[in-house]
Parts: sequence; C-alpha cells; structure tokens
Amino acid sequence: MKKIKAYFQDVHHELINKTSWPTWPELQNSAIVVMVASVIIAGIVYAMDYSFDNVLQWIYQQLY
Repeated sequence: MKKIKAYFQDVHHELINKTSWPTWPELQNSAIVVMVASVIIAGIVYAMDYSFDNVLQWIYQQLY
C-alpha cells in the first residue's frame, strides 16, 4: 500500500512542480490553430468527396 501512496505522491509532485502548463493566451492561440486546421481539413475532405462523387457519376453515365 505504501508503494501506491508513494506513486500518487510522485505523480502529484511532477504535475505540480515539474510540468510547464501553458498560459491562458497560449491556450487560446493553440485552440484557434486547432479550429482553423480542422476547418481546412474538413474543406479538403469535402472537396475530395464532391469531386470523387462527380467523377464516379460521370463514369457510370458513360457505362450505362
């Protein structure tokens, strides 16, 4: 039981004293970057889906 208690004390000590947490402005900037990247990737996936759909429709019209 002492090992478990020591483990959690070490974890707590590392999280409080050794980890560098971002400041609020840094966190906001990171969140904005993630949101913008997500929108860009979603747009790329949408464009690929739309173009593949059109290409496949054209191919099916040519075959049938």
